[in-house]
Amino acid sequence: MNLFSWLSFLFCVVAASASVTIPSRTVEKRESTSFVSTDGPDFVVNGSTLRYIGTNLYWLPALNTNEDIWYTLGNISAVGIKVIRVWAFNDVDTIPVNGTWFQLIQNGTLSINEGPNGLQKLDTVIEMAEQQGLYVILSLTNNWYPLPLLNNAIAPINSSLFTRDVTLGTNNSLPRNYLSNDYGGMDLYVRQFGLDTHDQFYTNETILNSFLNYTTQVVQRYVNRTSIFSWELANDARCNSTLAASPNCTTETITTWHATVAAHVKSIDPNHLVSSGNQGFMCMDCPKLYPLNPAPPPAQPSASPAPGRKRRSLPQPFTKEKLLKDRAESRRRNREASKRAGTLIENGVRIRGRWVSTAERRQDSQDVGAAFDGSYGVDSQDILNIPEIGFGTFQFFPDQQSYGPADQNLAPIDQTISEGVDWITSQAQSSAAVGKPVTLTGFGLVTQENAPFFIPFNMTTAPYATPQSQATGQSNSTYGVTVQQQASAYTTWLNSGIAAGLNGIMQYQWGQSNLTAVTGTTISPSTTQESPDQSTTGESSSPDETGESPNDGYSTSGDDGEVQQVLGNAVQQIGSVG
Repeated sequence: MNLFSWLSFLFCVVAASASVTIPSRTVEKRESTSFVSTDGPDFVVNGSTLRYIGTNLYWLPALNTNEDIWYTLGNISAVGIKVIRVWAFNDVDTIPVNGTWFQLIQNGTLSINEGPNGLQKLDTVIEMAEQQGLYVILSLTNNWYPLPLLNNAIAPINSSLFTRDVTLGTNNSLPRNYLSNDYGGMDLYVRQFGLDTHDQFYTNETILNSFLNYTTQVVQRYVNRTSIFSWELANDARCNSTLAASPNCTTETITTWHATVAAHVKSIDPNHLVSSGNQGFMCMDCPKLYPLNPAPPPAQPSASPAPGRKRRSLPQPFTKEKLLKDRAESRRRNREASKRAGTLIENGVRIRGRWVSTAERRQDSQDVGAAFDGSYGVDSQDILNIPEIGFGTFQFFPDQQSYGPADQNLAPIDQTISEGVDWITSQAQSSAAVGKPVTLTGFGLVTQENAPFFIPFNMTTAPYATPQSQATGQSNSTYGVTVQQQASAYTTWLNSGIAAGLNGIMQYQWGQSNLTAVTGTTISPSTTQESPDQSTTGESSSPDETGESPNDGYSTSGDDGEVQQVLGNAVQQIGSVG
């Protein structure tokens, strides 16, 4: 048995054993409804428990034809996927000639586009998803919007297709809406209202009221649509973005914003769940605005359970001590698996015939890291305990974020797989203490084939691309994993998430080919990486010419169906879980 198989098997067993029993508490049973609701740690629809495999396609409302939307949703449904995640925002500071946009934010004023290239496109997505039997998570804004910058090191790109300020040396040829971070968002509000720190989006009263106004206009459109799974308040909200955070931004800043917006959404739409969309960062030592209820005192010996029944255990808070203990156990399991696979990397000091970690490594292991110490201004458990927040969310992108210390026993790909399993287990334990469902709303791993197109969320250029690789689409980069390694990692993470009790797991991102190409839009003729000075007619150069969906490094396009097969297998597995 190879190392991947050992890891997958062991991680699933450990994840299952690490899941925490839900606290005993009185839960008011909801009436059977076609809207997604929760019953303690479960999602419920029409009286039945719902667990799902999903995918992300933020670009769906930006497709050029309704037929393309229907075609894409049909392909997703055919895999067995039940939930998709889509941007419900598309902010601009100048009305584009072509393509979709939802809201104009310009010099402190806002106007909403309800036309056929505006919110009517989102209407179509919702209606078609319902017809295809799919649920939609709609995200209301984005933490990331790297263009334009507020400094002098920019070069204006003037074109009849679009006008964009681009940091010198970055890629200015990608059409608007091609990147997940190119739909407007928090920093666009801050800039257009004349402010300068990212967290003013959360605290400035004028900006907050403007965002709540947009939220009202979108949410009230779909109050009675059963295809809405939930309202996601923001993608990956945190203190900083392209614009820096002020010294005053803390976890309480982000939690307060979530509480305010969640209450506002629920006041408009009591039918649908509200979720955060944060990446799952934690802070064990930060002050809590919504502390967990203390566990009741232990039962006296006389209060024994009835014969044949086990006493119901209570979950323990996810503490720093528990995190470090779990990490030590994970390193031990990894070492044993590596020994069996013959891939153990001996890197330490040998004492009396045994390899032990160096003092430096022992010291490093006591540092919980930025994902757990509140550095990003996010305390996901405190946010999850807000009454109006219906379920927990987290993300996993190891190419862009560190979630824990490296394990010296493992090769790089095995380290990445292990890191994902540990992150999943931690999130399951944290949410169990609150007693609400939890979902992995986005995970991805960049392959060597996708390396030329990999653009991190806070950037506009592919750092591992070369002009030749971008022009030909052929990778000559050593960055990234192989398609087979990606499939192995995805399989392990999906299996571990299912075993740990995650209620939903969503891959990032779906790729779709054979889409209608229109010059100057997200899906452009020949290649989506066209130059800005191409034709401005707004028509495809040939009625038979097609294009592919956006790819910022995680698209399933070009992987010969490997990821879709993995997702299909996970659909069968999660469907068999009671």
